[in-house]
Amino acid sequence: MIHLVRFKLSAYARSHRLFQPMIGLLMMLVIFYSTLTPPGKELSAYADSAGLLILVFAWAARGLLDTEPPTQRLISMTAAGRPGREIGAGLLAALTVNLGMATIAIGLPLIHGFAAMPAPADLASGIALHVLGLSAGTALGALTSRLILTSPAVSMLVLFGGYLALLLISLTPVGRLSVPIMPWMRAANDGLLDEVLLPVSAATLFWTAAGLTLYVRLRRLSP
Repeated sequence: MIHLVRFKLSAYARSHRLFQPMIGLLMMLVIFYSTLTPPGKELSAYADSAGLLILVFAWAARGLLDTEPPTQRLISMTAAGRPGREIGAGLLAALTVNLGMATIAIGLPLIHGFAAMPAPADLASGIALHVLGLSAGTALGALTSRLILTSPAVSMLVLFGGYLALLLISLTPVGRLSVPIMPWMRAANDGLLDEVLLPVSAATLFWTAAGLTLYVRLRRLSP
């Protein structure tokens, strides 16, 4: 499994696909921190970053899972011994890439972006929100990969449309029961994130697990 994850990461790093979400990540970070975030607003900036970067995380996961040609993926499945290992390795590789991108999103404003260093509690909450964001993004990216949606055009439409749907649903009264992107942004801006972090995390991780379970099941049913 570890060797297969390394193989997928190496193939993704050598392809041009990695540059697309990285450029998107850097562009969004430049927009976020074009002006210094004033003291006391670091958690709000992190909350907005974690929510909006879900799209970039999904894009990165989709790109990694689409990197291997079908024949090469068949070889990987044969070498792994059973299909489940190849599927799991792909998801672990996608999570690894997104973890690296989230690290950049968290670390860059500490170098340039914040007018003052955030409090340890705010930094920890910012990290937690980015973990939630990359988890949801990985699930969305997996469900829109070529292995599930064979048409690249449909795949991209579903990826962007799915993210937009998450945003719109999170604005409704049932938003806390979905992936609560807007609720965690509002709570962070109102200084109430500590009160909602547990239910927000539970809802996000539930839907992430549901999305990844669906992806695994569809992969097992695909030829």
